Amino acid sequence: QVQLVESGGGLVQPGGSLRLSCATPRSILFRISAMGWYRQAPGKQRELVAAITTGGSTNYADSVKGRFTISRDNAKNTVYLQMNSLKPEDTAIYYCNKDPPYRSYWGQGTQVTVSS
Repeated sequence: QVQLVESGGGLVQPGGSLRLSCATPRSILFRISAMGWYRQAPGKQRELVAAITTGGSTNYADSVKGRFTISRDNAKNTVYLQMNSLKPEDTAIYYCNKDPPYRSYWGQGTQVTVSS
């Protein structure tokens, strides 16, 4: 089973910023894969918040549009999520995976908590 490794989460005040990183093993063929950042808040289903194609085109959930930016570094097999103007409702565990996701690739995620 392949797992992706997310990092960069933490506790931040409303209005603050965080940058998440996701390191992927070469076995997932990163350079030819669309990638996504997902999140799951307590009591809610996991949702896709941002996606990026192999060509760099991006899409965002309406709830994060204008605040979050997804990017990728093919040389490092890494995908990033820059999160600005964070709100308490952004509190969740954040995961990366392919878009659409592979069940076997879910990692542990990284916790993001937005609170004063």
